[in-house]
Amino acid sequence: QGTPIPVKITVFSDKSFTFVMKTPPASFFLKKAAKINAGSKEPGRTSVGTVTMAQVREIAQTKLADLNTNDVEQAAKIIAGSARSMGLQVTE
Repeated sequence: QGTPIPVKITVFSDKSFTFVMKTPPASFFLKKAAKINAGSKEPGRTSVGTVTMAQVREIAQTKLADLNTNDVEQAAKIIAGSARSMGLQVTE
């Protein structure tokens, strides 16, 4: 299985088009970092793995262009929130 790449395609009335390739979803990077196949079915109750804050910062640096912030620390908080919503524990 390859890497999922979200693409935004815009088609204009003159039949021309543009497409913008985004970075893979944060969940893909988090699952890869935690070495798991799926997130928890009960996030907050059941933990399926852990990721370190260093891994979260690395993912945030990769995803920075697609997030609505320019600060890596704020991006890391966004990614850490995604990790917690998947049932992953974020450790130092």
